[in-house]
Amino acid sequence: MDDVERLDRPDGEFLALKRVRGAGPTVVWIGGFRSDMEGTKALALEAAAREGGWNYVRYDHFAHGRSSGDWRKATIGRWREDAVALIDSLDGPVVPVGSSMGGWVALLLARARPDRLAGMVLVNPAPDFTEDLMWPGLADHERQAILREGETLVVEEGLGEYVLTRRMFEEARDWLVLRGPLPVAAPVHILQGRADDVVPWRRQSLLIERLTGGDVSLDLIEGGDHRLSTPADLARLIEAVERNRRSSSTMS
Repeated sequence: MDDVERLDRPDGEFLALKRVRGAGPTVVWIGGFRSDMEGTKALALEAAAREGGWNYVRYDHFAHGRSSGDWRKATIGRWREDAVALIDSLDGPVVPVGSSMGGWVALLLARARPDRLAGMVLVNPAPDFTEDLMWPGLADHERQAILREGETLVVEEGLGEYVLTRRMFEEARDWLVLRGPLPVAAPVHILQGRADDVVPWRRQSLLIERLTGGDVSLDLIEGGDHRLSTPADLARLIEAVERNRRSSSTMS
């Protein structure tokens, strides 16, 4: 039986999502760039939700997985807008769990709906990655093609072949979050692999410096890579989410 639900969007697009119904705040999985809701961490959280009786939702971003959308129209702003719409469709407090790019989307969600947050868990979060990590990491000919032609085709191990557009890079500058204070009153728990070769672990020092208004904890995981999907990593993730759920009991 296909348990995929659809959240219809005003422009005719839709988000594909799956949910577990339970008690307490809704844990919302927000995946990474070119990832989908069938990844190891998303499924581990679903299993924990079923076992623990949590409310849980995982979904695919616009132009990802089973959601609709033209990849060339995908932007940080669109992914943020869809995340806000998803939260607005749910009842009660939420605990966003953002992985890599999903961490950036989760932080934008916190800015847009601060009163809905019971807590937040970020896994190797990559706020502002388009400007600070991706653009500088492109070859010069790729940057020139984006500036001259509006896009370039890239091939990346693990992510396959895809197009990068000038629109994505330019629009993302409207949503940078590490350039000033980032107020998040709910507790934030960051899991970061020290061996992450995508998001340097030292970058989380800047995020912690920017976060204001609530408790922030950082687990720096020795040997941990960008995926953080070993059994020990998954257990640590589930524990962090459970801690955030429990801390929200006063909001329920």
